[in-house]
Amino acid sequence: MRIATASYPLDVLECWDGYAAKLSGWVAEASSNGADLLVFPEYAGMELATLAGPSVAGDLEASFRAVSDLVPEADALHADLARRYKLHILAGSAPVFDPSLGHRPVNRARFFAPNGAMGIQDKQIMTRYEREVADIVPGAPLRLFETSLGRIGILICYDSEFPLLGRALAEAEFMLVPSCTEALAGHSRVRIGAMARALESQCVTVVASTVGTAPWTDLMDVSVGKGGIFCPPDTGFPPTGVIAEGQLDEAGWVYADVDPAAIAHVRRDGVVLNRAHWSEQEGRASPITIERMG
Repeated sequence: MRIATASYPLDVLECWDGYAAKLSGWVAEASSNGADLLVFPEYAGMELATLAGPSVAGDLEASFRAVSDLVPEADALHADLARRYKLHILAGSAPVFDPSLGHRPVNRARFFAPNGAMGIQDKQIMTRYEREVADIVPGAPLRLFETSLGRIGILICYDSEFPLLGRALAEAEFMLVPSCTEALAGHSRVRIGAMARALESQCVTVVASTVGTAPWTDLMDVSVGKGGIFCPPDTGFPPTGVIAEGQLDEAGWVYADVDPAAIAHVRRDGVVLNRAHWSEQEGRASPITIERMG
């Protein structure tokens, strides 16, 4: 199978047709290059706020509500593209007001299959900005998606930095990590987290990033990152743990061909078996003996 992961710039959109044309162009390009799975980044849906005009786009709370209101239309477009091109698409996440989860927005990614099925995954652990400024809250629990490509899990940005969340998705062959980071340090944290999750669960992790500037929103006025596909540095995979990676802040798709059988093989007969040996940490991580050396 071929994975396409995005280094995606946000644009000021003049009309809905402009958004549809942009998204359709990205999907068509990936499809023409043989992609089976497309991954867009965290908060890529925020560009929908510009359809409501600069005053709304520039107001954090108003922009959240404007984007949330447009998510159903965006979902219909993604679903149509997934069916038309016969591929799986992880849409860029967006703030969504879900009354079943309370009165504050969650950061929600939506996942589309070519057969018309759709799933959602909400972010679990909020960054300081999301907590202290944006007041975006954790959403519904983690899900594991059974697809024709294999089992797929989603860890949105900061979530990828927490090993117990990754372990909860240990049955996934692929973990998708849509991200939005404002500096190289933030991108490095997500990248390192994704590589660690690939090592621990002996799976393939896929990072998508927003890139460039969006001065109309304080949420993501500057984005630094690049798409990347990572793996366990073990049997059947590159020894660096990097299958493919884009150039920093360069917009476009990053592609990688991955054989799901290679994941099954390394889990069964790798040089090391991190995923199978995870439980051996229990009882060895505590109690800790403190020894004074001087």
